[in-house]
Amino acid sequence: MKAFAALFQALDATTGQSAKLAALVAYLRVAPPADAAWATYFLAGGKPRQMVPTKRLKALAQEAAGLPEWLFEESYQAVGDLAETLALLLPPPAQPVDVPLAEWMAQLLPLRTLPPDEADARLRAQWDLLAPEQRFVYFKLITGNFRVGVSRLQVTQALATVSALDPKRIAHRLMGYTQIGRQPAADDYAALVAPVDEAADGSTPGTGDSGMAGQPYPFFLAHPFSQPVPEMPALLGAPGDWLVEWKWDGIRAQIVRRGGAVWVWSRGEELVTDRFPELAEAAMAQLPDGSVVDGEILVWLPDEPQPRPFADLQKRLGRKTLGPKLLRELPVVLVAYDLLEHAGQDLRQQPQEARRALLEATLLPDPAAIAPAAQPGLRLSTLLHGADWPDLARQREAARGMGTEGFMLKHRQAHYGVGRTKDVGVWWKWKIDPMSVDAVLIYAQRGHGRRASLYSDYTFAVWNGPPDDPDRQLVPFAKAYSGLTDVEIGQVDAIIRKTTRESFGPVRSVDATMVFELGFEGIGRSPRHKSGIAVRFPRMLRWRQDKTVAEADTLQTLVALLPGQDAAV
Repeated sequence: MKAFAALFQALDATTGQSAKLAALVAYLRVAPPADAAWATYFLAGGKPRQMVPTKRLKALAQEAAGLPEWLFEESYQAVGDLAETLALLLPPPAQPVDVPLAEWMAQLLPLRTLPPDEADARLRAQWDLLAPEQRFVYFKLITGNFRVGVSRLQVTQALATVSALDPKRIAHRLMGYTQIGRQPAADDYAALVAPVDEAADGSTPGTGDSGMAGQPYPFFLAHPFSQPVPEMPALLGAPGDWLVEWKWDGIRAQIVRRGGAVWVWSRGEELVTDRFPELAEAAMAQLPDGSVVDGEILVWLPDEPQPRPFADLQKRLGRKTLGPKLLRELPVVLVAYDLLEHAGQDLRQQPQEARRALLEATLLPDPAAIAPAAQPGLRLSTLLHGADWPDLARQREAARGMGTEGFMLKHRQAHYGVGRTKDVGVWWKWKIDPMSVDAVLIYAQRGHGRRASLYSDYTFAVWNGPPDDPDRQLVPFAKAYSGLTDVEIGQVDAIIRKTTRESFGPVRSVDATMVFELGFEGIGRSPRHKSGIAVRFPRMLRWRQDKTVAEADTLQTLVALLPGQDAAV
């Protein structure tokens, strides 16, 4: 643990990319394979489930530190990070020792299933073996909140340096490595950095390149396009050079069909086959063996012209069991827009238009037989056409009514890359402008990290009646913490401290004095919110110091933005 804690400190202490890479390489070159397996898991984004309830952990630490609850909570609010607070407040270790990371993980993982008394005894014994800097990482791991300022790409580059392999090959091998519940071992790390087996076709998982049979490919990501339409001909050329598709608001996924089995992977590298059994069944029927399809999972009823809002898809994700009623009421499809593997061959280096043609032949062998919009299970993504860019811009205006975020632009000669590569200009996401309303700040909470001493996380509300209604009230509908400059956050923080009404632990209710323009990508009904409305990806677009609270928008404004403009709330 000592070496891993030192690595964490080194990565956290610098913003330099070369320094981060050097620290990663130095650690991986000397770490035992079992430790390197876990380190790679965490650094690449793996998150073990919380091992001990936070409430119980706080109580144990308060008892060990001999502090009253109010002083512990004040310390926590001042520091802004629970793991750091615990590491600072606990008494010095009686007998610190250096236990390897893999051995620590073997001791930590059973904490989740032990009886509380036994787990508590183990916790006290464990943190008494660790120096404060190691305790910080220890508490990050058992609370499931381990994060460090290093990207997956940097981890990939470090592994490529250590193994002398192509970073693209490492990125491929890493797919699925950080899935929830995984417990990596020395053999897993050895497989990541193993030399290529020249006797086997290493281009495809399961053919000798240290891969598992159901391994997906690294997802290729688009860059945002926001240039004015008149400039598009000079920047992009003719529309005919591009494949234009709707940008759907669902879950990005790959469906892998190999060896008579099917796997469904989310972009977050979570294996979700059991969450979408109808997709696995459809893949068995519609895809030949040795196929990998990239697309978007959406809730889409057979008799409806467009998919349901993302909120309906969340209902599927939030259920532990999927009964027949839910599967019937919220069926999903995969809108397929790329074919990455066919007959066991990696197609990613083939041009986009060639992959599209093969995808069409795979999913729609007889174009006259069934329209793409009516296909069950796996649906072919519809291509759009325009005489010029202004024509396509006019078509894009229908995006919100279609339940999409805009267009995807994919150059016909584009290869399928890895992540959001520096090869800008082959995949673009041309999104419509966000929806926005003017809302009132009514609650505030302290941030984390460098914002731990500032109130930077806000809850916003709109009026539930028109200006002439004397009984109207502000009803909350969204939380946001991004969009303001550091200077603005400091100014808002000062106002919050002066206008606080009540405190509820870390949260303060404040006088309604500040109006902000909130932008968001999607909107839907939600019984979990007092307003009955939920929005997607809210962020602050600007501080409306030119508006009074009375001029903020109403709930009816939000309702008017709902797909299909539902009846009034």
